[in-house]
Amino acid sequence: MSPSAAARAIHVVSKNGTDHKAQILEHRAGEVYVHYIDTDKRLDEWVPDTSVRALSPSPSPRPASRKRRRTTSPTRAAAPDDASTHAPETKRPAPTVDSEEFDIQHHRQITARRNFDKVNFGHWQIKTWYFSPYPLSETETEDPPAPAETRIAGVARATLRSHGRTSDLLAGGLGREHGSGERSVLWVCDRCFKYMADGTSWEAHIRKCTRKHPPGRKVYQRGAHTIWEVDGAKEKLYCQNLSLFGKLFIDIKTLFFDCDNFLFYLFTDAESQRDHVLGFFSKEKVSYDDYNLACIIVLPPYQRQGYGMLMIEFSYELSRRSGRVGTPERPLSDLGLRSYLAYWVSTLIRFLRRLLSVLPPDLPKVTTQGRPPDLSHLRTPSADLRRRRSAKGWDGEVDTPPESSPSAAPGTPGADDDTLAALRAVETTANADGSATTHVVVRCTLADIARATNLRVEDTAFALNECGLLIRRYGAGGDAGVGAEDTIVISREMVEAVAKERGVKRMCIDMAHVLL
Repeated sequence: MSPSAAARAIHVVSKNGTDHKAQILEHRAGEVYVHYIDTDKRLDEWVPDTSVRALSPSPSPRPASRKRRRTTSPTRAAAPDDASTHAPETKRPAPTVDSEEFDIQHHRQITARRNFDKVNFGHWQIKTWYFSPYPLSETETEDPPAPAETRIAGVARATLRSHGRTSDLLAGGLGREHGSGERSVLWVCDRCFKYMADGTSWEAHIRKCTRKHPPGRKVYQRGAHTIWEVDGAKEKLYCQNLSLFGKLFIDIKTLFFDCDNFLFYLFTDAESQRDHVLGFFSKEKVSYDDYNLACIIVLPPYQRQGYGMLMIEFSYELSRRSGRVGTPERPLSDLGLRSYLAYWVSTLIRFLRRLLSVLPPDLPKVTTQGRPPDLSHLRTPSADLRRRRSAKGWDGEVDTPPESSPSAAPGTPGADDDTLAALRAVETTANADGSATTHVVVRCTLADIARATNLRVEDTAFALNECGLLIRRYGAGGDAGVGAEDTIVISREMVEAVAKERGVKRMCIDMAHVLL
C-alpha cells in the first residue's frame, strides 16, 4: 500500500477512553497528525502513535453463487504464447486540470495542518484552529531552501497571475517548520497585530508599542464597547496583519494580502488606558452580490458572550442604512451557519411576536373610561424607563429597552408601525355576555416577511423551516397538503414555542448608539 493510500485509510484513535475514527495526515517522531472523521478541521491534532491503530475491516459474507468457477492453471496463466500477456498496453493520458483545479489541490496540500499550535496574544495563549500563511520572520537571517515545485498532471506551468491564492499561501513557507510540539508558538501584539517568532522580540515590541486603539473612526459606541471602521486601503499593514491573525481561526475563507477593497470593523472593550480587540468582521466595499459580511471572528477567549451576534446585527444595520438587503458571503462554516441561523430565527420571532400581538409588549391589560380603547397608538409603559445594568458580558453598558430606540430596525419591537398595519387586520367579535374577543389575522407572503425584517427571501425560508414554522400547510381547498398554492399557518402559540426552544432574546445592538 502506498503512503498516500495508507494516510487516507481509516484508523482508530483512543482518546480519554473513547475510540474515534480518524485519518492520518502526517507523521513525525512518536506522533501522528490526525483528522477526525465527520468533524471540523479545527479539531485536528497531534496524538501519540501508540494511541492509533488500523481499523479492522468487518468481514462481509460472500453471496453463494450457483455458477461453477473456472480455474486457470498456473502454467496456463504464465504461458508465453498467451495473447493477452503480450497485448500492447495503451497508456492512458494523464487527466488534465485547469488552473482553478490546480489552485484548489495546491491549497489543500498547503493547509492540511496548522503551522502554529498556539499563539500568544496579549496575556492570552490561544490554541490555533487552522493554517495561516504568515511570511518568514524578519528576525531570521537565513532563508530555508525553496520547496520543490509541486507538479500536477495536465498543468505544464503555474503562473503567478493564475494562482494568486496559492502564491499568497506559499508566502507562508510551504514545507517550512515553525518548531514542533510546544515550540510551535506564534507571538502577536494585541495592539497592532505585529507578529514575531519568539518571545524576546515580542516583549521588546510591547514595551515600545504606543497604539491605544484601532485606526479609523468610531461607528458604534455603547458604554465601554466600541466598533471601529478601518479602511483596508488606508491602513494596509494593520489590515494585513489583522487578516493573518484572523486566518488562524477561519478556514474556508481565502486570504488575500490585498485588503484595499475591504472595510474592517473591529469590536473592542475599553479600559482606562486603551481598547482591547474582542473580535472583528470584514466586508467588501463594493459587492455585486450584496454581501454584507465576508468573514467574522470572535476571539476564543471572548466567545459565547453575545459579541458575535452584536456584530452580525451591526452588519445588517449597515445594509439597511445603505438601502440594501444583505446576506453573508457563502460558504458558511459550521459555527457561522449556527450563528446566522440564530440571528435569522431571532429576528423573525421578534417580528412575528409583535405582528401577532393585539397589545404591545409588557402591556397585559388596558383600562379606559367611558369608551372602548383605541389600540392603534398603544405603547408599552416601560418605553421611557431604564433597566438595571447587567454586568455579564456587557460590563460598562447601560441596558436600554429596544422599544425606546427611535430608529429600531425592522423586526424589532420598536419597528415602524406602518409595516405592521399594512400586513395585519384586527378582528373583534362580540360575545353573548356583551364582551368582545379580539384576534390578529395576518395575510401576507414570504416576501412580505422578508421585506419587513430586511432579510433575503431564501434566508427567511431557511430559518422558518429550520425552526419548524413551515409545517402546517393548507391547500386551496382547505385540506392539509403540499402544493404550489399552499398556505402556511403560523399561530402565536407556535411562535412562543419556538422562542422558548431557541432562547430568543432581545437585540444586542442599540440603534441609538450607532454613530453613522
